[in-house]
Amino acid sequence: MNQWTLPDYVEDMLPDEAVYLESLRRSILDLYQAHGYFYVIPPMLEYIESLNSNGQDMDLDTFKVVDQLSGRLMGVRADITPQVARIDAHLIHNEEVTRLSYAGSVLRTKPASFLQSREPFQIGAELYGFKGIEADLEIQTLLIKTLNTIGIKTPVFDFNHLDIFTSLIASSNIERDLLDRLYEAMQKKDQSEVKSLTQSLDKKNREALIALVSLYGDVNILKEAEKVLPQDKAIKNALQFLNQIDKALKEYEIKISYDLSDIRGYQYHNGLVFSVYADQCYSPIALGGRYDNIGASFGRKRPATGFTMDLKNIVTLFPNGKKAKAILAPQGNDAGLEKAIESLRQQGDVVAIDLFGDMNAIQNNCDRILIQDAAKAWKVKAV
Repeated sequence: MNQWTLPDYVEDMLPDEAVYLESLRRSILDLYQAHGYFYVIPPMLEYIESLNSNGQDMDLDTFKVVDQLSGRLMGVRADITPQVARIDAHLIHNEEVTRLSYAGSVLRTKPASFLQSREPFQIGAELYGFKGIEADLEIQTLLIKTLNTIGIKTPVFDFNHLDIFTSLIASSNIERDLLDRLYEAMQKKDQSEVKSLTQSLDKKNREALIALVSLYGDVNILKEAEKVLPQDKAIKNALQFLNQIDKALKEYEIKISYDLSDIRGYQYHNGLVFSVYADQCYSPIALGGRYDNIGASFGRKRPATGFTMDLKNIVTLFPNGKKAKAILAPQGNDAGLEKAIESLRQQGDVVAIDLFGDMNAIQNNCDRILIQDAAKAWKVKAV
């Protein structure tokens, strides 16, 4: 076996992609800071109990190691969101609204899809301490601005409200294994499998769960849902909430759809959830929603909503085509040369010194050279 090969779904990022990712990271974090979302950097390693506060699914995604100092089981983070919740609960610990942002690599035992890395680069924003719809709309508006920063036009926001699903199963004592299978059937929109799995449920809720599979489309699907779903207070409130979201986001250049069988993250999400898609992308480019219970495992339950996206995935799906190029400058102790180089760098240009002395621009990944003209002034010339 070649020693230089990498594990499956783990990869290097070469200069062109790495420079693009870093430029996006800086632009996006600047955007978040301008909106009051302050940057935090959680550690790569934590005790497993803290990392897996979201439940069993996260535990399966987590690489585990034994801490040689304490003997306790630790994990390499597979998601930054629980870490940010811990920071809000125990380090910031105020009763006011807290806005936090983050960006960093995570590691997962398996990829989210066959096109994605096991080492995503997560970037996201979280808002804690406010339960009203205004917080949800602020998060979605910030995500729209994030997509504009990246250059993604007319994204599709796909909404659901998990109170609909949880209300339908609340009165039924469904075992975890059956619930997991029901989740998979819902995600696949396998109506026959949903029928099979819900045979033990009461007729009203069973018919409603079966109906969820076909309840997806534009805002008109909410009217259809009002007709076929039980007139449960929680369900009525959820549908009303989705209608409010639809009206509030009409002013933005986005497409809005609804999928009432999309129960992704039901183990820890509650209320509004959403996935964002773009043209020619078969998996979500961003995920988000409300998770008011996430702080409970840290002893401080309070409202929370946010979103996350994988910048590595974005760079792969939406390459900017730009190359990481530099200006090649000769060696020398000439004061004018040193001044010209420093001036170019302060202007934002990349200047590399030609150590070989042959000014081979192609070899040095440079598309311009710094040379003296007839008047002995240092000028940049394309090659």
